[in-house]
Order: sequence, then structure tokens, then C-alpha cells
Amino acid sequence: MTINKQKKQTSIKAIIFGIFSYLGFLIVFNYHIAFVGDLFVPLSVDTAREGSLLSSIFIDIGLVALFGIQHTIMADPMFKRWITRFIPTYYERPLFVAVSTIALAFLMWQWRSIDIVVWQVDAIWAQSILWVLFASGWGILLLSTFLIDHWHLFGLKQALGRDYDGVIRFVTPSLYKIVRHPMMTGIFIAMWAIPTMTLGHAVLAASMTVYLLIGIRFEEKKLVQELGDQYKLYQQNVPALLPTIRKPTGRQPSVLNN
Repeated sequence: MTINKQKKQTSIKAIIFGIFSYLGFLIVFNYHIAFVGDLFVPLSVDTAREGSLLSSIFIDIGLVALFGIQHTIMADPMFKRWITRFIPTYYERPLFVAVSTIALAFLMWQWRSIDIVVWQVDAIWAQSILWVLFASGWGILLLSTFLIDHWHLFGLKQALGRDYDGVIRFVTPSLYKIVRHPMMTGIFIAMWAIPTMTLGHAVLAASMTVYLLIGIRFEEKKLVQELGDQYKLYQQNVPALLPTIRKPTGRQPSVLNN
């Protein structure tokens, strides 16, 4: 993980912006969990606007693509260098979180439901297992953020002026010793573990899966460039998304403290 050096003092405006950005994320993301699970909310993946089959599929895929493009562009180091020519560095991550939150809210607002049932699990015991997996997926995602520093990931440390000193730190705590991308594993589980899978839900799950798999490839290329042999060794020893029982091929990668 590369942490940009931040020595500039933050401001009250930056702190307020960072806090509101984080709170907005919490509200929208928790709604998104209910949106995906079709749970207790008026607008969900299966109760959104309706349209013709083809137009709904294209609109839904386009919404996921728009979300993915925003994430990809704003996470790119070149964009970060460009945007910080106009704003202080401590605004960059909270801005990313705020725009990502808006993009996710827009996706849910404009989503088109497609009620064709792909599969439906009727047995209560099987439904219970799927709901446990659904909740576990979101739990894995949340836990993973705290394992690598939740507050930095969502921009609060930057806004508060408590960012790191610029040293590259490569850590593999807990879940990161089992898979390289536990956050993505959690999202995959949460997206697909559902008792009633409609075509609209399947479009969301499949589109997100494709986007995340592409994103992982770009992320890993960047990490290899930044960390070199250390990350290559990590790739050899730890699977990307699904745990395996294979034995490590060499010494484990170094773990540096945060």
C-alpha cells in the first residue's frame, strides 16, 4: 500500500468536509446493503423503476460501468497528482469518498428492476444459509477495511491531518493471510448469496463481479510496480479471492507495522 506524504496542516473546513463525507458514505452504503438484499427499503434492486427488458439491461450495466469508471479514474495516481494541484492533499481522499458515495446513490436511484426469476430457493434452511452468507459477505468487507486502516481508507485521517509519513508499508493481517483481496471476496459473497435471484439482481451481481475482477488486475499491476518482489512472493503464497490449502512456495512476505 502506498501512502502519499502529507505534511501540510489541515483546516477546520477539511475536517468538516471529511466528517460529512464519511457520514454520507455510511448512510448510502448501509442503504446499499438493504438495496441489494431487497430488505426494508422502498427502493431496492427488485423494486426500482421498470422499463423494457433490453433497455433495463443496458441502463443497469451502464450505471455499474459509470460507477466503475469514476472509481478507476479517481483512484489513479495520475489523477491524484492532477487534482492535488488545485486542492490540498488532505482533501483528495475525502473527495474520492464523497464522489463515490454520490455515484453509488445515483446507481440505486436510476436502477431498473427486471423481475424475471433466475432462481428461487424455497427451503427455509437453505434460505437461512444464504442470508447468513449475505450478512457474512458484508461483515468480511467491513472487517477487511479495519484490518488495513478503515479511517485512512475513508479519508478521515487525511482530513484530520493524521496521515502517514510517506513510507510504503506492506501489511498482511488476519484475512489478508488467507486471500489477497478479502474486501472483494466479501462483496462477491454478498452479491450472489440471495434466496431469490431476479434477472435485475443477476445483472448487478455479474456487472460488479466483472468490474471488480478487472479492477483487481490493475491494482495488482500497480502493487507489483510499487512493492516488487515482495508482492510477487505474496501472490505466489496467497490466492487472490478463494482460500486454498496449498502450501506456501517460499518464505512469507514481510509484514511491516502501521
